[in-house]
Amino acid sequence: MRIEEHIILETPDFVILNKPSGMLTLPDRHDNELTSLLGLLRKHYGEIFTVHRLDRDTSGIILFARNEAAHKYYSQLFESREVKKFYLAMVTGQLVPKEGSVDEAIMEHPVVKGKMVTNRRGKASLTDYKVLEEFGLLSLVKLQIHTGRTHQIRVHMKHLGHPVAVDEMYGTGEPIRLSAIKKKFKLGKYVEEERPLLSRLALHAAELEFKDQQGNVQLVEAPLPKDMAALLNQLRKHKS
Repeated sequence: MRIEEHIILETPDFVILNKPSGMLTLPDRHDNELTSLLGLLRKHYGEIFTVHRLDRDTSGIILFARNEAAHKYYSQLFESREVKKFYLAMVTGQLVPKEGSVDEAIMEHPVVKGKMVTNRRGKASLTDYKVLEEFGLLSLVKLQIHTGRTHQIRVHMKHLGHPVAVDEMYGTGEPIRLSAIKKKFKLGKYVEEERPLLSRLALHAAELEFKDQQGNVQLVEAPLPKDMAALLNQLRKHKS
C-alpha cells in the first residue's frame, strides 16, 4: 500500500489519513511493522505518534501526531472529548425511533477475549444516532460518539437490536449480496457463485472536527469507500 494515496491532510504537527478497511492501526504481536498504518507512517515520516485508533475492519479518518508537542495536545483533545467524531454505518433492519442516543456503559466480556458488552459496571459510553436512509433490510445511519470505547458503535448498535452489517463479532457477519436486495436476481450465465457487494464491517469514520494547536477549526471528511458506496448505490436503485 502506498501511504501517500491515503493522506487527506498533512501539516507539520499532524497527518490525517483515510484508513482502508482491513488495516491495523498499530502492529499486533504477530504482524510485521509494514502491515499497520503506524509502521507505514514511520517508514514515511520517521517520527510518528498514535493519538487514537480505528478497528481493523473500520475504514475512514484517523489522525497521527508528528511530534511530541502535537502528540500531547491531540491526545489531550481526544481524552477531554473536544473532538467531534462522526461515523456512517449500514445497520440491519429499521430503527425506531429514527433518532436517539444510546447511553449504556461498556466493559470487556467476562469470558470472550476481545469482545465488549454493555454493563452498568463498565465505563460510561454515549452514542448519538440518526437514520439517514432506510432500505428495509438495512438502514444508513450517521453516528456521533462522545466517548471512545473499544467497539463502541458496534456494541451500542447490537444493544439496540440493529447490529452493524457484516459484523462477525456482534451480528451474523453475513456478507451482503445483490440477491438479497434485487427482487428478480439472476446469476450471470457463466457465473458459478455470487460475489458479495460487501464482505466487511459496514462502518466508516466519516468526519472529524477539532481545533488545531493554532486555534483554527479543522473539519475533515473522508468519502465512503468504494465497497460501501457501491452497496448504497444498489440499495437506492432497488428500493421498493
